[in-house]
Amino acid sequence: MSKKITKTTLPLYIGGKACLAISGKSFRNENPATGRKLTDVEQAGRRDIEKAVVAARKGFQTWSQLTGMERGQVLKRAAALIRERRMELAKNEVRDSGKPIAEAPEADIDSGADALEYFGGLAADVKGEHLDLGPEAFAYTRREPLGICGAIGAWNYPFQIACWKAAPALAAGNSMIFKPSEMTPTNAVKLAEILTEAGLPNGVYNVVHGMGETGHLLASHPDVDKVTFTGSVPTGRKVLKDAAATIKHVTMELGGKSPLIIFDDSDLKNAVSGAMNANFFTQGEVCSNGTRVYVHEDIHDDFIAALKERTEAMVVGDPMNPKTDMGSLITPDHLDKVLEYVRLGIEEGAHLVTGGEKLTVKGFEKGNFMSPAIFTACQDDMRICREEIFGPVMSVMTFKDEDEVVNRANDTEFGLSAGVFTQDLTRAHRVVAKLRAGSIWINNYNLTPAGVPFGGYKQSGIGRENAAMALEHFTQVKSVYVELGDVECSY
Repeated sequence: MSKKITKTTLPLYIGGKACLAISGKSFRNENPATGRKLTDVEQAGRRDIEKAVVAARKGFQTWSQLTGMERGQVLKRAAALIRERRMELAKNEVRDSGKPIAEAPEADIDSGADALEYFGGLAADVKGEHLDLGPEAFAYTRREPLGICGAIGAWNYPFQIACWKAAPALAAGNSMIFKPSEMTPTNAVKLAEILTEAGLPNGVYNVVHGMGETGHLLASHPDVDKVTFTGSVPTGRKVLKDAAATIKHVTMELGGKSPLIIFDDSDLKNAVSGAMNANFFTQGEVCSNGTRVYVHEDIHDDFIAALKERTEAMVVGDPMNPKTDMGSLITPDHLDKVLEYVRLGIEEGAHLVTGGEKLTVKGFEKGNFMSPAIFTACQDDMRICREEIFGPVMSVMTFKDEDEVVNRANDTEFGLSAGVFTQDLTRAHRVVAKLRAGSIWINNYNLTPAGVPFGGYKQSGIGRENAAMALEHFTQVKSVYVELGDVECSY
Protein backbone atom coordinates (compact mmCIF):
# COMPACT_ATOMS: atom_id res chain seq x y z
CA MET A 1 0.00 0.00 0.00
CA SER A 2 1.40 3.42 -0.98
CA LYS A 3 2.05 6.02 1.67
CA LYS A 4 -0.54 8.79 2.11
CA ILE A 5 -0.70 12.15 3.82
CA THR A 6 -2.56 11.77 7.12
CA LYS A 7 -3.49 14.10 9.99
CA THR A 8 -0.18 13.27 11.67
CA THR A 9 1.90 13.94 8.53
CA LEU A 10 3.51 17.30 7.91
CA PRO A 11 4.09 17.33 4.15
CA LEU A 12 6.36 19.25 1.86
CA TYR A 13 4.64 22.02 -0.12
CA ILE A 14 5.78 22.20 -3.73
CA GLY A 15 4.09 23.67 -6.79
CA GLY A 16 1.07 24.92 -4.87
CA LYS A 17 0.17 21.70 -3.09
CA ALA A 18 1.11 19.43 -0.20
CA CYS A 19 3.11 16.37 -1.17
CA LEU A 20 5.08 13.47 0.26
CA ALA A 21 8.85 13.43 -0.02
CA ILE A 22 10.30 11.49 -2.93
CA SER A 23 13.09 10.50 -0.54
CA GLY A 24 10.64 8.34 1.40
CA LYS A 25 12.17 9.64 4.62
CA SER A 26 10.55 11.44 7.54
CA PHE A 27 11.47 12.60 11.03
CA ARG A 28 9.64 13.22 14.28
CA ASN A 29 8.55 16.69 15.44
CA GLU A 30 8.02 17.00 19.21
CA ASN A 31 6.47 19.52 21.55
CA PRO A 32 9.42 20.82 23.65
CA ALA A 33 7.21 21.30 26.71
CA THR A 34 5.81 17.76 26.75
CA GLY A 35 8.18 15.60 24.73
CA ARG A 36 5.18 14.22 22.87
CA LYS A 37 5.12 13.72 19.11
CA LEU A 38 3.30 16.36 17.11
CA THR A 39 3.79 15.05 13.58
CA ASP A 40 5.93 12.95 11.28
CA VAL A 41 7.65 15.46 9.01
CA GLU A 42 8.44 14.61 5.40
CA GLN A 43 12.18 14.96 4.79
CA ALA A 44 13.32 16.43 1.47
CA GLY A 45 16.20 14.79 -0.35
CA ARG A 46 18.06 15.71 -3.52
CA ARG A 47 15.18 14.84 -5.87
CA ASP A 48 12.73 16.81 -3.74
CA ILE A 49 14.96 19.87 -3.99
CA GLU A 50 15.12 19.40 -7.76
CA LYS A 51 11.33 19.19 -7.86
CA ALA A 52 11.05 22.38 -5.82
CA VAL A 53 13.53 24.23 -8.05
CA VAL A 54 11.59 23.26 -11.19
CA ALA A 55 8.33 24.43 -9.57
CA ALA A 56 9.93 27.65 -8.35
CA ARG A 57 11.34 28.47 -11.80
CA LYS A 58 7.94 27.93 -13.37
CA GLY A 59 6.26 29.99 -10.67
CA PHE A 60 8.82 32.76 -11.12
CA GLN A 61 8.04 33.06 -14.82
CA THR A 62 4.39 33.78 -13.98
CA TRP A 63 4.84 35.85 -10.82
CA SER A 64 7.60 38.13 -12.12
CA GLN A 65 5.43 39.18 -15.06
CA LEU A 66 2.66 40.54 -12.84
CA THR A 67 2.62 44.20 -11.94
CA GLY A 68 3.82 45.26 -8.53
CA MET A 69 0.27 46.29 -7.71
CA GLU A 70 -0.99 42.77 -8.48
CA ARG A 71 1.73 41.17 -6.38
CA GLY A 72 1.04 43.54 -3.52
CA GLN A 73 -2.65 42.69 -3.51
CA VAL A 74 -1.83 39.00 -2.99
CA LEU A 75 0.51 39.76 -0.09
CA LYS A 76 -2.03 42.02 1.59
CA ARG A 77 -4.75 39.37 1.22
CA ALA A 78 -2.39 36.88 2.85
CA ALA A 79 -1.79 39.30 5.73
CA ALA A 80 -5.53 39.59 6.28
CA LEU A 81 -5.90 35.79 6.35
CA ILE A 82 -3.08 35.53 8.87
CA ARG A 83 -4.82 38.01 11.15
CA GLU A 84 -8.04 35.99 10.90
CA ARG A 85 -6.17 32.82 11.95
CA ARG A 86 -3.96 34.57 14.50
CA MET A 87 -4.63 32.32 17.49
CA GLU A 88 -4.54 29.08 15.50
CA LEU A 89 -1.11 30.03 14.13
CA ALA A 90 0.07 31.25 17.54
CA LYS A 91 -0.83 27.91 19.15
CA ASN A 92 1.16 26.13 16.43
CA GLU A 93 4.17 28.27 17.34
CA VAL A 94 3.76 27.45 21.03
CA ARG A 95 3.50 23.71 20.37
CA ASP A 96 6.53 23.77 18.05
CA SER A 97 8.85 26.08 19.99
CA GLY A 98 7.82 25.94 23.66
CA LYS A 99 7.42 29.72 23.90
CA PRO A 100 4.51 31.11 25.96
CA ILE A 101 1.16 31.91 24.39
CA ALA A 102 1.42 35.30 26.11
CA GLU A 103 4.08 36.23 23.51
CA ALA A 104 3.30 34.34 20.32
CA PRO A 105 0.25 36.17 18.91
CA GLU A 106 1.93 39.56 18.90
CA ALA A 107 5.65 38.81 18.62
CA ASP A 108 5.32 36.03 16.05
CA ILE A 109 2.05 36.15 14.15
CA ASP A 110 1.34 39.89 14.10
CA SER A 111 4.96 40.56 13.17
CA GLY A 112 4.67 38.19 10.20
CA ALA A 113 1.40 39.74 9.06
CA ASP A 114 2.91 43.22 9.40
CA ALA A 115 5.77 42.25 7.07
CA LEU A 116 3.45 40.92 4.36
CA GLU A 117 1.23 43.97 4.66
CA TYR A 118 4.18 46.38 4.61
CA PHE A 119 5.87 44.85 1.56
CA GLY A 120 2.50 44.38 -0.11
CA GLY A 121 2.23 48.14 0.01
CA LEU A 122 5.76 48.62 -1.36
CA ALA A 123 5.49 46.14 -4.21
CA ALA A 124 4.12 48.72 -6.65
CA ASP A 125 7.01 51.07 -5.86
CA VAL A 126 9.91 48.87 -6.97
CA LYS A 127 11.54 51.11 -9.54
CA GLY A 128 14.75 52.31 -11.13
CA GLU A 129 16.18 55.75 -11.97
CA HIS A 130 16.32 58.09 -14.97
CA LEU A 131 19.81 59.49 -15.65
CA ASP A 132 20.19 62.58 -17.85
CA LEU A 133 23.23 62.37 -20.15
CA GLY A 134 22.67 65.56 -22.14
CA PRO A 135 20.57 66.37 -25.21
CA GLU A 136 21.53 63.29 -27.22
CA ALA A 137 21.41 60.45 -24.71
CA PHE A 138 19.96 59.28 -21.46
CA ALA A 139 20.11 56.16 -19.34
CA TYR A 140 17.79 54.43 -16.98
CA THR A 141 17.99 51.59 -14.52
CA ARG A 142 15.57 48.76 -13.92
CA ARG A 143 15.22 46.91 -10.62
CA GLU A 144 14.52 43.32 -11.55
CA PRO A 145 13.95 40.23 -9.38
CA LEU A 146 16.80 37.80 -8.84
CA GLY A 147 14.88 34.62 -9.60
CA ILE A 148 14.68 31.75 -7.10
CA CYS A 149 15.47 32.62 -3.49
CA GLY A 150 16.43 29.81 -1.16
CA ALA A 151 15.59 30.64 2.45
CA ILE A 152 16.63 28.82 5.62
CA GLY A 153 14.89 29.68 8.88
CA ALA A 154 15.68 29.38 12.57
CA TRP A 155 13.61 27.71 15.31
CA ASN A 156 13.07 30.62 17.71
CA TYR A 157 10.67 32.71 15.56
CA PRO A 158 9.62 30.29 12.82
CA PHE A 159 6.55 32.06 11.45
CA GLN A 160 7.97 35.54 11.77
CA ILE A 161 11.17 34.53 9.99
CA ALA A 162 9.24 32.82 7.18
CA CYS A 163 7.22 35.99 6.62
CA TRP A 164 10.21 38.34 6.97
CA LYS A 165 11.97 36.43 4.21
CA ALA A 166 8.99 35.79 1.94
CA ALA A 167 7.50 39.29 2.03
CA PRO A 168 10.31 41.31 0.37
CA ALA A 169 11.30 38.43 -1.91
CA LEU A 170 7.79 37.98 -3.28
CA ALA A 171 7.08 41.72 -3.40
CA ALA A 172 10.09 42.10 -5.70
CA GLY A 173 8.84 39.35 -8.02
CA ASN A 174 10.99 36.39 -6.93
CA SER A 175 9.92 32.87 -6.10
CA MET A 176 11.07 31.14 -2.91
CA ILE A 177 11.98 27.73 -1.55
CA PHE A 178 11.85 27.89 2.23
CA LYS A 179 13.42 25.38 4.59
CA PRO A 180 12.19 25.89 8.14
CA SER A 181 14.14 24.58 11.09
CA GLU A 182 13.54 20.88 11.53
CA MET A 183 12.52 21.65 15.12
CA THR A 184 9.74 24.12 14.24
CA PRO A 185 8.35 23.14 10.81
CA THR A 186 4.58 23.48 11.17
CA ASN A 187 3.74 27.07 10.33
CA ALA A 188 5.90 27.25 7.20
CA VAL A 189 3.39 24.93 5.54
CA LYS A 190 0.49 26.94 7.00
CA LEU A 191 1.97 30.10 5.46
CA ALA A 192 2.26 28.33 2.10
CA GLU A 193 -1.40 27.33 2.28
CA ILE A 194 -2.42 30.88 3.18
CA LEU A 195 -0.41 32.38 0.32
CA THR A 196 -2.01 29.95 -2.14
CA GLU A 197 -5.46 30.84 -0.80
CA ALA A 198 -4.59 34.53 -1.21
CA GLY A 199 -3.92 33.99 -4.92
CA LEU A 200 -0.19 33.30 -5.12
CA PRO A 201 0.56 31.33 -8.30
CA ASN A 202 1.66 27.72 -7.85
CA GLY A 203 5.39 27.28 -7.31
CA VAL A 204 6.09 30.81 -6.09
CA TYR A 205 6.41 29.75 -2.43
CA ASN A 206 7.55 26.20 -1.67
CA VAL A 207 8.45 24.48 1.60
CA VAL A 208 11.02 21.70 2.02
CA HIS A 209 11.76 20.10 5.38
CA GLY A 210 14.97 18.54 6.59
CA MET A 211 18.20 18.81 8.53
CA GLY A 212 21.49 20.40 7.58
CA GLU A 213 21.88 18.24 4.48
CA THR A 214 18.63 19.59 3.05
CA GLY A 215 19.84 23.13 3.68
CA HIS A 216 23.13 22.28 1.96
CA LEU A 217 21.31 20.93 -1.10
CA LEU A 218 19.26 24.11 -1.31
CA ALA A 219 22.08 26.59 -0.70
CA SER A 220 24.44 24.90 -3.15
CA HIS A 221 21.95 24.31 -5.96
CA PRO A 222 23.22 26.04 -9.12
CA ASP A 223 19.73 27.20 -10.16
CA VAL A 224 19.03 28.97 -6.85
CA ASP A 225 19.90 32.64 -7.31
CA LYS A 226 19.99 33.84 -3.69
CA VAL A 227 20.21 32.42 -0.19
CA THR A 228 18.80 34.18 2.86
CA PHE A 229 19.66 32.54 6.17
CA THR A 230 18.82 33.12 9.83
CA GLY A 231 20.76 31.15 12.44
CA SER A 232 24.07 30.75 14.18
CA VAL A 233 27.42 32.07 12.98
CA PRO A 234 28.97 28.59 12.51
CA THR A 235 26.05 27.43 10.35
CA GLY A 236 26.08 30.76 8.53
CA ARG A 237 29.69 30.15 7.50
CA LYS A 238 28.68 26.79 5.98
CA VAL A 239 25.80 28.38 4.07
CA LEU A 240 28.12 31.14 2.79
CA LYS A 241 30.56 28.50 1.58
CA ASP A 242 27.77 26.72 -0.29
CA ALA A 243 26.55 29.98 -1.82
CA ALA A 244 30.08 30.98 -2.84
CA ALA A 245 30.40 28.09 -5.26
CA THR A 246 28.03 29.80 -7.70
CA ILE A 247 28.44 33.39 -6.41
CA LYS A 248 24.89 33.68 -5.10
CA HIS A 249 23.45 36.78 -3.52
CA VAL A 250 23.23 36.29 0.25
CA THR A 251 21.54 37.79 3.28
CA MET A 252 22.80 36.54 6.64
CA GLU A 253 21.05 37.27 9.95
CA LEU A 254 23.31 35.62 12.49
CA GLY A 255 24.05 35.57 16.20
CA GLY A 256 25.05 38.13 18.77
CA LYS A 257 26.36 38.85 22.24
CA SER A 258 24.83 42.26 22.48
CA PRO A 259 25.52 44.93 25.11
CA LEU A 260 22.85 46.78 27.08
CA ILE A 261 24.22 49.93 28.74
CA ILE A 262 22.33 51.42 31.68
CA PHE A 263 23.52 54.85 32.83
CA ASP A 264 23.08 56.23 36.33
CA ASP A 265 20.30 58.65 35.33
CA SER A 266 18.10 55.89 33.86
CA ASP A 267 14.55 55.35 34.98
CA LEU A 268 15.24 52.28 37.13
CA LYS A 269 11.90 50.52 36.55
CA ASN A 270 12.17 50.93 32.76
CA ALA A 271 15.82 49.82 32.80
CA VAL A 272 14.93 46.64 34.69
CA SER A 273 12.06 45.99 32.25
CA GLY A 274 14.42 46.50 29.32
CA ALA A 275 17.01 44.13 30.77
CA MET A 276 14.39 41.45 31.38
CA ASN A 277 12.99 41.78 27.85
CA ALA A 278 16.55 41.66 26.54
CA ASN A 279 17.30 38.36 28.32
CA PHE A 280 14.21 36.36 29.21
CA PHE A 281 11.78 36.91 26.32
CA THR A 282 11.23 33.61 24.47
CA GLN A 283 13.30 31.83 27.14
CA GLY A 284 16.30 33.92 26.15
CA GLU A 285 16.38 32.23 22.74
CA VAL A 286 16.68 35.48 20.76
CA CYS A 287 19.67 36.40 18.58
CA SER A 288 19.45 40.12 19.37
CA ASN A 289 19.26 39.72 23.15
CA GLY A 290 21.27 42.15 25.28
CA THR A 291 22.95 39.53 27.42
CA ARG A 292 25.91 41.70 28.49
CA VAL A 293 24.26 44.20 30.81
CA TYR A 294 26.53 47.09 31.81
CA VAL A 295 25.12 48.99 34.80
CA HIS A 296 26.68 52.18 36.18
CA GLU A 297 28.29 51.41 39.52
CA ASP A 298 26.25 54.08 41.34
CA ILE A 299 22.94 52.31 40.68
CA HIS A 300 24.14 48.70 40.49
CA ASP A 301 22.86 47.55 43.89
CA ASP A 302 19.41 49.10 43.44
CA PHE A 303 19.20 47.69 39.92
CA ILE A 304 20.08 44.16 41.06
CA ALA A 305 17.64 44.28 43.98
CA ALA A 306 14.74 45.26 41.71
CA LEU A 307 15.83 42.85 38.98
CA LYS A 308 16.10 39.90 41.39
CA GLU A 309 12.66 40.53 42.87
CA ARG A 310 10.93 40.77 39.49
CA THR A 311 12.83 37.83 37.98
CA GLU A 312 11.97 35.53 40.86
CA ALA A 313 8.31 36.46 40.41
CA MET A 314 8.29 35.21 36.79
CA VAL A 315 6.07 32.20 36.10
CA VAL A 316 7.81 29.32 34.34
CA GLY A 317 5.51 26.57 33.15
CA ASP A 318 2.78 25.49 30.74
CA PRO A 319 3.37 27.49 27.55
CA MET A 320 -0.35 27.44 26.72
CA ASN A 321 -1.27 29.12 30.02
CA PRO A 322 -1.71 32.88 29.40
CA LYS A 323 -0.20 33.57 32.84
CA THR A 324 3.08 31.84 31.96
CA ASP A 325 6.03 34.22 31.47
CA MET A 326 8.63 31.71 30.28
CA GLY A 327 8.07 28.37 28.61
CA SER A 328 10.25 25.44 27.61
CA LEU A 329 13.63 25.61 25.92
CA ILE A 330 13.69 23.97 22.52
CA THR A 331 15.38 20.60 23.23
CA PRO A 332 16.94 18.63 26.11
CA ASP A 333 20.37 19.06 24.53
CA HIS A 334 19.93 22.82 24.33
CA LEU A 335 18.80 22.96 27.95
CA ASP A 336 21.92 21.02 28.94
CA LYS A 337 24.07 23.47 26.98
CA VAL A 338 22.54 26.49 28.73
CA LEU A 339 22.86 24.86 32.16
CA GLU A 340 26.50 24.09 31.39
CA TYR A 341 27.08 27.81 30.84
CA VAL A 342 25.56 28.45 34.27
CA ARG A 343 28.06 25.99 35.73
CA LEU A 344 30.90 27.65 33.83
CA GLY A 345 29.88 31.07 35.10
CA ILE A 346 30.11 29.87 38.69
CA GLU A 347 33.41 28.11 37.98
CA GLU A 348 34.87 31.29 36.45
CA GLY A 349 34.01 33.28 39.57
CA ALA A 350 30.78 35.06 38.68
CA HIS A 351 28.13 35.31 41.39
CA LEU A 352 24.82 33.57 40.64
CA VAL A 353 22.23 35.88 42.16
CA THR A 354 19.24 33.71 41.30
CA GLY A 355 17.99 30.99 38.98
CA GLY A 356 19.98 28.81 36.64
CA GLU A 357 18.35 25.58 37.78
CA LYS A 358 16.52 22.90 35.85
CA LEU A 359 12.83 22.93 36.77
CA THR A 360 10.23 20.18 36.73
CA VAL A 361 6.76 21.44 35.91
CA LYS A 362 3.83 19.33 37.05
CA GLY A 363 2.18 17.73 34.06
CA PHE A 364 5.16 18.64 31.86
CA GLU A 365 7.81 16.39 33.37
CA LYS A 366 9.50 15.82 30.00
CA GLY A 367 9.74 19.55 29.23
CA ASN A 368 12.95 21.58 29.03
CA PHE A 369 12.36 24.15 31.75
CA MET A 370 14.81 26.23 33.79
CA SER A 371 14.69 29.24 36.06
CA PRO A 372 15.97 32.52 34.57
CA ALA A 373 19.54 33.16 35.74
CA ILE A 374 21.24 36.41 36.78
CA PHE A 375 25.00 36.67 37.26
CA THR A 376 26.85 39.58 38.87
CA ALA A 377 30.58 40.08 39.54
CA CYS A 378 31.17 39.23 35.87
CA GLN A 379 34.31 40.02 33.90
CA ASP A 380 34.45 40.77 30.19
CA ASP A 381 36.72 37.81 29.47
CA MET A 382 34.45 35.19 31.05
CA ARG A 383 32.90 32.73 28.63
CA ILE A 384 29.40 33.68 29.78
CA CYS A 385 30.26 37.23 28.67
CA ARG A 386 31.92 36.28 25.37
CA GLU A 387 29.90 33.41 23.90
CA GLU A 388 26.31 33.33 22.71
CA ILE A 389 24.37 31.19 25.19
CA PHE A 390 20.91 31.51 23.61
CA GLY A 391 19.10 30.94 26.87
CA PRO A 392 17.81 32.89 29.89
CA VAL A 393 21.21 33.81 31.36
CA MET A 394 21.97 37.48 32.11
CA SER A 395 25.51 38.68 32.87
CA VAL A 396 25.65 42.00 34.74
CA MET A 397 28.82 44.11 34.89
CA THR A 398 29.52 47.57 36.29
CA PHE A 399 31.17 50.58 34.66
CA LYS A 400 32.29 54.07 35.67
CA ASP A 401 32.37 56.27 32.57
CA GLU A 402 31.07 56.50 29.04
CA ASP A 403 34.27 55.92 27.04
CA GLU A 404 35.11 52.88 29.14
CA VAL A 405 31.77 51.18 28.64
CA VAL A 406 31.64 51.91 24.91
CA ASN A 407 35.06 50.30 24.42
CA ARG A 408 34.01 47.25 26.42
CA ALA A 409 30.70 47.01 24.61
CA ASN A 410 32.43 47.00 21.22
CA ASP A 411 35.00 44.38 22.23
CA THR A 412 33.27 41.44 20.57
CA GLU A 413 33.26 39.62 17.25
CA PHE A 414 29.52 40.22 17.06
CA GLY A 415 27.60 43.37 16.20
CA LEU A 416 23.93 42.56 15.92
CA SER A 417 22.29 44.78 18.52
CA ALA A 418 22.77 47.08 21.49
CA GLY A 419 20.71 49.11 23.93
CA VAL A 420 21.21 52.34 25.84
CA PHE A 421 19.18 53.53 28.82
CA THR A 422 19.59 57.16 29.88
CA GLN A 423 17.45 60.27 30.24
CA ASP A 424 20.21 62.37 28.66
CA LEU A 425 19.33 62.12 24.97
CA THR A 426 22.47 63.97 23.91
CA ARG A 427 24.51 61.25 25.57
CA ALA A 428 22.24 58.54 24.15
CA HIS A 429 22.81 59.63 20.55
CA ARG A 430 26.54 60.18 21.17
CA VAL A 431 26.91 56.64 22.51
CA VAL A 432 24.79 55.13 19.74
CA ALA A 433 27.09 56.71 17.15
CA LYS A 434 30.08 54.95 18.75
CA LEU A 435 28.54 51.49 19.14
CA ARG A 436 29.34 48.99 16.39
CA ALA A 437 26.00 47.26 16.03
CA GLY A 438 23.30 47.21 13.37
CA SER A 439 20.16 47.55 15.51
CA ILE A 440 20.18 49.77 18.59
CA TRP A 441 17.42 50.79 20.97
CA ILE A 442 17.32 53.84 23.23
CA ASN A 443 15.27 53.35 26.42
CA ASN A 444 13.73 50.10 25.16
CA TYR A 445 14.86 46.76 23.74
CA ASN A 446 14.00 44.12 21.11
CA LEU A 447 11.31 46.02 19.21
CA THR A 448 11.44 45.27 15.46
CA PRO A 449 8.77 47.11 13.43
CA ALA A 450 8.40 46.06 9.79
CA GLY A 451 9.42 49.52 8.58
CA VAL A 452 12.77 49.56 10.40
CA PRO A 453 15.84 47.74 8.98
CA PHE A 454 17.15 44.85 11.09
CA GLY A 455 20.58 43.26 10.80
CA GLY A 456 24.11 43.24 12.13
CA TYR A 457 27.69 44.43 11.86
CA LYS A 458 30.80 42.23 11.87
CA GLN A 459 30.09 38.49 12.20
CA SER A 460 26.44 39.11 13.03
CA GLY A 461 25.35 39.29 9.45
CA ILE A 462 25.24 40.57 5.90
CA GLY A 463 22.43 42.74 4.59
CA ARG A 464 19.22 43.84 6.29
CA GLU A 465 15.74 42.46 6.76
CA ASN A 466 12.57 44.57 6.90
CA ALA A 467 12.11 48.14 5.64
CA ALA A 468 12.31 49.35 2.05
CA MET A 469 16.05 48.63 1.81
CA ALA A 470 15.33 44.89 2.06
CA LEU A 471 14.00 45.11 -1.49
CA GLU A 472 17.52 46.00 -2.60
CA HIS A 473 18.69 42.59 -1.40
CA PHE A 474 16.05 40.82 -3.49
CA THR A 475 16.54 42.74 -6.74
CA GLN A 476 19.34 43.42 -9.18
CA VAL A 477 19.99 46.58 -11.17
CA LYS A 478 20.07 46.66 -14.95
CA SER A 479 21.50 49.79 -16.57
CA VAL A 480 20.20 50.81 -20.01
CA TYR A 481 21.94 53.43 -22.21
CA VAL A 482 19.70 55.10 -24.82
CA GLU A 483 21.33 56.93 -27.73
CA LEU A 484 19.29 59.73 -29.32
CA GLY A 485 21.91 61.00 -31.77
CA ASP A 486 24.30 59.54 -34.33
CA VAL A 487 26.89 56.93 -33.46
CA GLU A 488 30.44 58.27 -33.50
CA CYS A 489 33.06 56.00 -34.97
CA SER A 490 36.68 56.92 -35.73
CA TYR A 491 37.28 54.11 -38.21
